Amino acid sequence: MAPTGNRRSGYSRRAQYGAFFGYIAGVLGALIGAGLLIYSIVSPDAFSGVRTVASDAAAPVGKASAGTRAAGQGLFETIRGYFLAGSQNARLQREVDAAKVRLAEAQAIAEENSRLRALLALSEQSPRPVAITQLIASTASSTRRFATIAAGSDRGIAVGMPVRTPLGLVGRVLEVGDDTSRVLLVTDTESVVPVRRATDGVPAFAQGRADGTLQLRLINLGINPLKPRDVFVTSGSGGLYRPNTAVAMVVKVTRDGAIARMLSDPAASEFVAVEPMASQVQPAAPPPPSREGTELP
Repeated sequence: MAPTGNRRSGYSRRAQYGAFFGYIAGVLGALIGAGLLIYSIVSPDAFSGVRTVASDAAAPVGKASAGTRAAGQGLFETIRGYFLAGSQNARLQREVDAAKVRLAEAQAIAEENSRLRALLALSEQSPRPVAITQLIASTASSTRRFATIAAGSDRGIAVGMPVRTPLGLVGRVLEVGDDTSRVLLVTDTESVVPVRRATDGVPAFAQGRADGTLQLRLINLGINPLKPRDVFVTSGSGGLYRPNTAVAMVVKVTRDGAIARMLSDPAASEFVAVEPMASQVQPAAPPPPSREGTELP
C-alpha cells in the first residue's frame, strides 16, 4: 500500500522538535553558505589561508595518487614494450642484414674500381699491350693448367705472347683462334720462366708444379740464399718475357731452391693484358748526344 502524504513524525513532541530544528539548521547552513559564496566573490583573497591549509593537508594524498598513477603508466609501458620487443628486434635485424649487404656491395665496387684503375695504368705503359681482354675460363684442378681469353687473331694475338694482370705474369699464349686464345699458365708443368730475385738479381727458373704453386730452381748451386716472402720477377732471358714482371713469392725454402706461390691468381682475375714478346719490342732510341762543349770557341 502506498505511503500516506502525512509527513508528521507522530505525536511525540521530541521527534517534532528534532525535525523542526533540523529544518532550521538546513536553512541556516544554506544561508551561511550563500553568504560565504557571495563574500568570496566580492573578496577573492579572503579565504586564501583556508585554501592553503586545505591544499597542504591534501598534498600527501595527491603525491601518493600521482606516484601510483606514474607506477601504473610505467607498468603498462613495460608490458607494451615486452610485447613489441619481438617485432622491433626483427625489424632491426632486417635493417642490419640490409646494411651488411650494402656494405658488401660497396666493398665489391671499390675493389672493382681498383682493378679497373690498375688495368688502365697497365694499358698506358710502354710498350702498349697488344690487347686487354677478358679471361673467360681457367683450369682450377687438373694435371695441366690452361686458361682461355676472349681475344684471338682478330686482335693481333700470336703464339708465345705473354699474358699478365696488374699483379704479375699469368702465362703465355699457346694456341690462337679467331676469337679466343688458349694460355699456358705459369703453374703448368710444361711452363719454365727465367726469373731473378727482385732485391739482388739471384737467377733461377720458375717451373709449374700443377698444384697452383711454382718450383724455383737456382742456377748457381751452393748455399741457398732464399728466404720466405722473397719476390721473383722475370729476368728477360730468352727473349720471350719482358724483364721485371712480377711472377711469384717464396713460401717455403727447399734444398736447391724454394716453393713459391703465383702472385697473379687466374681464378681471381677478370681481365688480362696480352703483351708483345720481348724480342718484338723495339728498343727505345738513345737520346741525342749533348751539344754542350762541342762547339769550337
